[in-house]
Amino acid sequence: MSDIGTHPVTVSDAAVKRIATILASSGAEAEALRISVEGGGCSGFSYRYDLTRERESDDLVIERDGARVFIDQTSLAYLEGSVVDFVDDLMGQAFQIRNPNAVASCGCGTSFAI
Repeated sequence: MSDIGTHPVTVSDAAVKRIATILASSGAEAEALRISVEGGGCSGFSYRYDLTRERESDDLVIERDGARVFIDQTSLAYLEGSVVDFVDDLMGQAFQIRNPNAVASCGCGTSFAI
């Protein structure tokens, strides 16, 4: 197990708690939340969140307090320095990524441009 704060991507305490809850409720169906970046979305790239059991040999693995996150190397290049957070407010519940590499983003918060 590694310290979640020593990685090129930081996962907030709120996100750790939510990921751990999701993984615990999934039983044996998922062992991690995979965060990836793919082409598309209204700003050029979009974030994708998937529950998975599949780990690639070169994935960045972030673990803490029952939460596990996988990030592939291609996506990591776009996410370097980012903070993954979980927000629960009047607008709803959602994972949010604060990405210092993004020069623009759309209103939905899941699409960005570099």
